[in-house]
Amino acid sequence: MPLSPALCPLPRLRRALRPVLATLLLGLSVLLSALPPNDAKAEDAPLLRLTLGDEVITYDLATLQEMPTTGFETTTIWTEGVQAFRGIRMTDFLARHGIEGGVLQLIAANDYAIEIPVDSFRPDGAILAYERNGTPMTLRSKGPLWLVYPYDSSSDFRSEVIYSNSIWQLDRIIVK
Repeated sequence: MPLSPALCPLPRLRRALRPVLATLLLGLSVLLSALPPNDAKAEDAPLLRLTLGDEVITYDLATLQEMPTTGFETTTIWTEGVQAFRGIRMTDFLARHGIEGGVLQLIAANDYAIEIPVDSFRPDGAILAYERNGTPMTLRSKGPLWLVYPYDSSSDFRSEVIYSNSIWQLDRIIVK
């Protein structure tokens, strides 16, 4: 037996939900308007924040790619087969900012943090890699930045200390 219109709650429920729906749609439109336009390039997004005393310097992919780059091929304990990495030699990055001593705190997107003495970096060692196998790295592929060493070039780069210093998803460096 069908309900009479007076007993059916659906029309009253629809009327009651109209203001809620209107508020939700307004909120959604405000959120969407705050997003960058579709043509905004991912390489324009900040990848790295360097804190040097009171100064904070941010780097996007394009700025990092303008710096002198280097690369090497190596195997890692986290990937399959030989990997080709391209990025900035850490000694060059430190020299660019006049960092000659102290300790670097390197922090990943998930807040994993390590500390590395500045004087432990060698010209033939770690690079701040932004590219692996010819492609910019994403969070899913251990990027956007990975402090990586040429593990195959020397037994010096195959130690527990070096492996623990090989921080991926790196997005912050603090000079202490």
